[in-house]
Amino acid sequence: MTRIYVNPLPVRIWHWTNALGFVLLILTGLQIRYLGAVQVVSFKTAVQLHNWVGFVLIANFAIWLGFYLFTDKIRVYHPNLSPKGHFLATFRQMRYYGYGIFRGDPNPHHVTAYTKFNALQSVMYQIVMMILVPVQFYTGVLLWDVARFSGQVEWLGGVRIVDTLHVLLFIFFSAFIFVHVYLSSLGHTPSAHFKAMITGWEDVEDDAKPAGTT
Repeated sequence: MTRIYVNPLPVRIWHWTNALGFVLLILTGLQIRYLGAVQVVSFKTAVQLHNWVGFVLIANFAIWLGFYLFTDKIRVYHPNLSPKGHFLATFRQMRYYGYGIFRGDPNPHHVTAYTKFNALQSVMYQIVMMILVPVQFYTGVLLWDVARFSGQVEWLGGVRIVDTLHVLLFIFFSAFIFVHVYLSSLGHTPSAHFKAMITGWEDVEDDAKPAGTT
């Protein structure tokens, strides 16, 4: 195995802040939405915590976006592939997750500092981070102060529409966390990817070693 530094410290801080924040939003959101069925803290505390954590994550998202846009790390989300090559790589990765992994086939994707994500992850993370997360934050801000943003709420169809969209995305992100944790356990050892997000270093097979890596 060869060790490659794939997760810089800013990325690791952002990741764990984001993970903790989303778990808190889910727990407090459940209590706010299903008052009486879920009781962890008082309703007032749940609302205040939900709002403050939401704003922390919005700031955290802005830091993440700035880091990737203004450094060469943006390449992580854009594999150097043609549209046809990206489609084929995505198909191979889907086949591996759905079939090959159960036969012991090797992972078709080889991690390097600038190809941390396989083609399927690249597509999914861009959809999640560039579309779904901003929409979730936006609807959350509107629901935070409906009176102040009444014009935008009405333009979107009313509080019920905004609330439904926010809840649907909440369901998606709740499921996404479980899928994310499961897929993170599919390294050469179940804890390999988790350790990489703690230490920054990823262990890869020597035959996948990129040129210039020590």
